[in-house]
Amino acid sequence: MTTSQAYDLVIIGGGPGGLTAGIYAMRAAMKTVLVERGVTGGQVVMSDEVENYPGFEHTSGAELAMKFLEHAQAYGLEILSQEVSEVEPGLNYHHVHLADGRTLDTHAVILATGGSPRKLGIPGEDEYYGRGVSYCAVCDGFFFRNKTVVVVGGGDTATEEALYLAKLAAKVYLVHRRDELRASKILQKRVMDDCKIEILWNTVTTAIKAGTDGVEAVTLEDTVSGQTRDLLTDGVFIFIGFEPNNQIVPAGVRMNADGNVMTDEKCETALQGIFAIGDLREKYARQIVISAADGSTAALAAAHYVETQKGQSSTACEIPADFVEESAELGALPK
Repeated sequence: MTTSQAYDLVIIGGGPGGLTAGIYAMRAAMKTVLVERGVTGGQVVMSDEVENYPGFEHTSGAELAMKFLEHAQAYGLEILSQEVSEVEPGLNYHHVHLADGRTLDTHAVILATGGSPRKLGIPGEDEYYGRGVSYCAVCDGFFFRNKTVVVVGGGDTATEEALYLAKLAAKVYLVHRRDELRASKILQKRVMDDCKIEILWNTVTTAIKAGTDGVEAVTLEDTVSGQTRDLLTDGVFIFIGFEPNNQIVPAGVRMNADGNVMTDEKCETALQGIFAIGDLREKYARQIVISAADGSTAALAAAHYVETQKGQSSTACEIPADFVEESAELGALPK
């Protein structure tokens, strides 16, 4: 087995952004590999319903993720199931080191590592994870059929998961620290119309308590009065956002205070040839369609960068004509 392989582009992460980048990269005839340590599809796989992705009025996250994967595989995208231990920037090549000891030498890198659920950081959260504490209603909701659950959060994800749990549980408490939800209006209406869901306004969760059989209660604090009380529950589902998975972002790449990578309009970082997309990148909103758009943008820009690095002109002879036309419209390649 060789310890080093050369590529035009290495994509790290197989969510919507990474898979879209793979589609565009293969259309640009770049030698490309996508490295994913887990299941392709990213966080979208755990979404029960997706209703805002163009062209799909209603689908599940798993179904949409499969469509992304099948589309990428139709172009022959190489997908490597492996963990990346380090990204080492270089002058002519960047070096992507894998956990199994191999190194991928590449002209360009697209970081599509996404994010992980943000934790409350309260007593009982880590101790009872898997024993009543969860960050995925689709994964664990089945275990709470006809039981009482608490959902923490007020954004789109929290409301979507509360609605999903309401199909299974006897009672759902939605705990939100403010006096209004941050979710889209249509989701707010659905939550408020669901007789199984009760919203606890101006309330924060300060502790999770459990017995021999798992979670039994949560301690709640009223942010207005300061009063605390215990609420009996069988499970706690936490949806308060995501932390960017920036552990392998190389030194020299700028990040904001929240740990999101800062890029230009091409999704390129401060290091030439290294791009960041999806939930890893600093942006206004985090949606599946935006991650996919990031992937296409980064791949178009990477194609131009790779051709420049190779010292070849980017003409229709080297890149399919329809790709050149799309690229020219976006300003990524000369027509």
